[in-house]
Amino acid sequence: MVTTNTAEAAPPGARGASRALGAAGRGGLSPRTAGLLALGFTVIIWAGFALSARALGSSTLLPADAALLRFGVPLVVLAPALWRRRHLLRAVRPGPAAKIVCGAGVPFFLMVMYGGSLTSAAFVGAIVPGMVPLFVSALVVASGRSLPRGTQTAGLVLIVTGVVALVWRHTTALDQDVLLGSGALLVASGLWALYTVGLREVELDPVGSIGLLCLPSFAVVALLVLTGVLPTGIAHAAGGDVLLFLVVQGLGVGLCAGLLYAFAIRRLGPERSAVVGSLSPVVVVLLAVPLLNESPTLSVLVGVPLITSGVVLANRRPRPKGPADA
Repeated sequence: MVTTNTAEAAPPGARGASRALGAAGRGGLSPRTAGLLALGFTVIIWAGFALSARALGSSTLLPADAALLRFGVPLVVLAPALWRRRHLLRAVRPGPAAKIVCGAGVPFFLMVMYGGSLTSAAFVGAIVPGMVPLFVSALVVASGRSLPRGTQTAGLVLIVTGVVALVWRHTTALDQDVLLGSGALLVASGLWALYTVGLREVELDPVGSIGLLCLPSFAVVALLVLTGVLPTGIAHAAGGDVLLFLVVQGLGVGLCAGLLYAFAIRRLGPERSAVVGSLSPVVVVLLAVPLLNESPTLSVLVGVPLITSGVVLANRRPRPKGPADA
């Protein structure tokens, strides 16, 4: 679900994971076609994350159950690879590790699930990834680096306008549940921006980054469940619900999305990946109609395209000044 500038958000070791995934492109597919396929699957997974956040409220699973699947499944699948990277994981500095664990771990997950239960899949799919560029820009400016320029500024303005368009109707009608849910999704987006910044500061490949996120996150959720702080109902949950969240959250979001996105960046380049990846909110809206019986409101039809357009512009690199511009 990362829709920020992918050249900066991708882990430094993405090249190794790309080579491992490169076998997908050796069956006669061109690098561009293989990259587009990988990115297409990534966008669908991101959309599935937003849809599952909304669907959790009507399932037999509780948020803690979904979190256990989200963080536990990747650990089981990647256990041998993570064991080989144990020394690299121990060497990560506490500051960047905290950004990654807090930014995409338990706080982020619970905020998304809570916000999704009070709003709609369209809100989750638009606000969480859509606001990330704005929060990342704020963190960059706060660290003393340069301000956004050119189309990046226009993109950030469009993102804010789109979010306002989404929630305006609920503000005038004083729909407290939707406003509270939107606030939780904004917090989740800010946390994901923190995660993005943390990824820049660690020397781990995508597999190592997944382990750094999932190990402490699973431990925290398990501890909260065992001590009774978070209730669990997984023992009595419907098998279909468990399977759905295992596939979407555990295998999809937790494992495949990060690896496929790194592969797509290597094949397509960061700018094209960011532009195509920004279609995630649109896919969420389209899939929510048949899967969740959600009817897009006027605010969704106005806000989602604005946010998507803003993400595209915010991810464009400013054109270097040539002699004629000097």
